[in-house]
Amino acid sequence: MNLSNAHLLQLAIATPLGAALIIALGLPKRHATKLAGVAFTLPALIALWLWKEFPAEGAAHYAFASTTDTGLGGFGINLRLGLNGISLPMFLLAGLVGLAAGLYALRSEAERLKVYLMLLLVMQGGLLGVFASVDVFFFYFFHELALIPTFIMVGVWGGRDRSYAAMKMTIYLTAGAMLSLMGLIAIYVKSGAHSFDLVTLRETLAANPLRVSMQKNLFGLLMFGFGILVSLWPFHTWAPLGYGAAPSSAAMLHAGVLKKFGLYGLIQIALPLLPVGAAWWAWKLALLAAFGNVIVVGLITMAQRDLKQMIGYSSVMHMGYCFLGVACLGVTGPGGVVLLMVAHGLSVSLLFLLATSVHHRTHTFDLADMGGLAQRTPVLAAFFVAATLASIGLPGFANFWGELTIFVALWKYSPGLTAVATAGLVISSVYGLRAAARVFFGPPSAALTQVMAGHPPADMGWGERLPALILLAALLLFGIFPRLVSQTVDQALSQPAETPAALVHFNR
Repeated sequence: MNLSNAHLLQLAIATPLGAALIIALGLPKRHATKLAGVAFTLPALIALWLWKEFPAEGAAHYAFASTTDTGLGGFGINLRLGLNGISLPMFLLAGLVGLAAGLYALRSEAERLKVYLMLLLVMQGGLLGVFASVDVFFFYFFHELALIPTFIMVGVWGGRDRSYAAMKMTIYLTAGAMLSLMGLIAIYVKSGAHSFDLVTLRETLAANPLRVSMQKNLFGLLMFGFGILVSLWPFHTWAPLGYGAAPSSAAMLHAGVLKKFGLYGLIQIALPLLPVGAAWWAWKLALLAAFGNVIVVGLITMAQRDLKQMIGYSSVMHMGYCFLGVACLGVTGPGGVVLLMVAHGLSVSLLFLLATSVHHRTHTFDLADMGGLAQRTPVLAAFFVAATLASIGLPGFANFWGELTIFVALWKYSPGLTAVATAGLVISSVYGLRAAARVFFGPPSAALTQVMAGHPPADMGWGERLPALILLAALLLFGIFPRLVSQTVDQALSQPAETPAALVHFNR
């Protein structure tokens, strides 16, 4: 079937959503798992193809390539899909993490597996829709579509304190979503563009910018609304609790991809549409991120004794670096944020997968009840150590380039804040390496010795290795060749708007 690149975007989003609908209509379990496997795999392959085919010159100054209008909508709303240099890496991230989470879910022994897979597919379709939407209304709609399964999966398949975790997530994320929606609607109303189309909004506001006070108010709404969704301090407490209770695949998709919605919204929408408001709020955002997310949450992470809670808090801490990059404005800071979002999405998804693999063998997340697991599970130990080193920013992994770029931009913005933020590197190294040592090295605890005597742990099988390999391979690929991500991002953030001939070829 000879489809254009533009129509492949529609296919990537429709495949998991259509598969979820077919499963909901009563497809037998043996066929449902096969269909789900195809539906998780196809969007990842499409994302890789579009990433490969994206023109080397990039889509300049936020311009979109591969746009297609579906004709769905009205009242200034139109389901228009497209990719630019900022959304392309995020679309690829959604495809890869979705594939890994789906493969891991297929080999799980979750109760009501058909419903579990159906919800994951809806979540995956929503995530792909978020980063492919050119229309701001559908950008928000797809986020809500992906968010609803999260609450259900935590409440039904979650672990300890799942009811409380689901309720707290619902309250915080609903509040953040409402603030964000208010800001987006206000931009639509005040711009006079009579359209939610992002390209139209940019052209209109570039010609007739909003007055300074309006930009300050609207950027504040978006900063705190999106910030709550990303776990900006002090509105972060939902995240570690929710991830600690969430089933593994849901935690992988939410922490790895959906949590990036707010940062993506700030870079793709708020910074170009409200530049004066962004400049006014930048210093305040930087203070919250540096002292709150990086230092306070970092110290809390060091105090954790539950492996999954530690990973959840570390995710909140690393979002602080991303907020610092946003606060730097310009090209280097936001460009580093996109790099770090991709890297963090891959590494935190891998860590949640591996934490559950550890739990399957030790029957606990308590770090005090572990030790010596490397002797029995060397492959699992190797994956965990690699994921930990990636998370703390070791050169050779993608996280290093994201953090380095943000620190370069931050040094130009404020050497003092840079000194504060670099303390986070020491903190993350301490809790990350200590966790790896307690789980896999040294003598096993008495509790673990008793568990291993009754049920000797086996090393990772291919049901766990394959999704872990997908994530680790991407971390290494982008760590060795960071330009695979950074080139399109730089073009999108820095060049003036124009339509290179390569974009015309890409749309064919």
